[in-house]
Amino acid sequence: MSSQQRSLADLRQDEYRILHEADLRDYLAGLPAVAGRLGGAPEAWTISEVGDGNLNLVFIVKGVAGGIAVKQALPYVRLVGESWPLPLSRSHYEYLALTHQARLAAGLVPAVLHHNEGLALVVMELIEPHIIMRKGLIAGTLYPRFVGDIATFLARTLFFSSDLALPAAKKKEGIAAFAGNHALCKITEDLIFTDPYREAEQNRWTQPWLDAAAAGFREDLDLHVAISRLKLKFLNAPEALIHGDLHTGSIMVTEGSTVVIDPEFAFYGPMGFDLGAVIGNLLMSYLASAGHERAPGEGRLFEVWLLETIEDVWTEFAHEFLELWRTEAHGDAYPLTLFPGPAGAARLEAERQAYMARLFGDSVGFSAAKIIRRILGLAHNADFELIEDPKQRAICEARSLRLARAMMVETSSFLTIGAVTKAAREVRDWQPDFAK
Repeated sequence: MSSQQRSLADLRQDEYRILHEADLRDYLAGLPAVAGRLGGAPEAWTISEVGDGNLNLVFIVKGVAGGIAVKQALPYVRLVGESWPLPLSRSHYEYLALTHQARLAAGLVPAVLHHNEGLALVVMELIEPHIIMRKGLIAGTLYPRFVGDIATFLARTLFFSSDLALPAAKKKEGIAAFAGNHALCKITEDLIFTDPYREAEQNRWTQPWLDAAAAGFREDLDLHVAISRLKLKFLNAPEALIHGDLHTGSIMVTEGSTVVIDPEFAFYGPMGFDLGAVIGNLLMSYLASAGHERAPGEGRLFEVWLLETIEDVWTEFAHEFLELWRTEAHGDAYPLTLFPGPAGAARLEAERQAYMARLFGDSVGFSAAKIIRRILGLAHNADFELIEDPKQRAICEARSLRLARAMMVETSSFLTIGAVTKAAREVRDWQPDFAK
């Protein structure tokens, strides 16, 4: 074969096509480093498609020497089908985000082994024996390392991509690099900040028990103002490079390790969105726990741990973020030359605390938005969906909606993370009218 013929063959090999098992096996066999990691003959590799998310194909490939994970973007939303097209470029942004996060939070994201932009494909290390955190939480498993790991991930990825750490030009280059990921942002803008509060064809909820709540949310103008303010912040506050979809389905865990996956929604947005996603998903796990009990009170110890975890996530994050600000602040925001001497240092520290208070308020609001969309919108959480009795599921969801509305509309009354967990504890045994 001539060099020109080989070049054309390589181009055809990299043309986008949905990879099925035989195609994927042949493709991986042509990557010496990947094939060596798997070991053995390609025909002996086992390939399983395990994607249970809303968007992509995910394969687990194992050989005699080891395993890998392969993720390929589909040209449409997998949850809906070809009627909802989606750009393949999201795979490129996921690759950029993973490599960026690996530099800042080593060991807390999967290592990228190969990337093919044409095929919208990323090959990563296989994270074992980890499981998706949401599955573990539904089973009532405790994860003692989670708080420290997720706090470090959040503090380092958010701080070091912000104006506190970066010169303005560098930060603007980062914004530009991710600006094209607007199709994924649009999904968030619609499914989280708009559709649950209006008539939308794809909305769903646990009927008939939540019919009145869904109608009430569509008519609640105080709530509409609050969610619109959050949406505006999401649209116009490029504070840092955020993961963009940091729920408990995007975190893999063992009792001694945490790995954050799936940053394809990454872009420069408000820091509180990532923080709110983590807190909101933990709150949903807490309020769903009663629905998974086989006997009353069975999950109480787990629920106590969850509330402590929610408090510790914010507390540890804030501590690490502030320490980075005090020691690694090389960005153009808050230049130290404006705060000379002991008086200046004291004034700057007071401003840091005020900054964290504002960030906490954002996190409370975004947390509420994440809860509401998972109950009244298109994509729901297994935390609730796996509750077998639909009426019991609706009770757990109604409690969550009650808490989320308060957090969103009355954000200023939640000044501490303890206020959030106190409100969650109080709503835990509240009975909606349909349950009485």
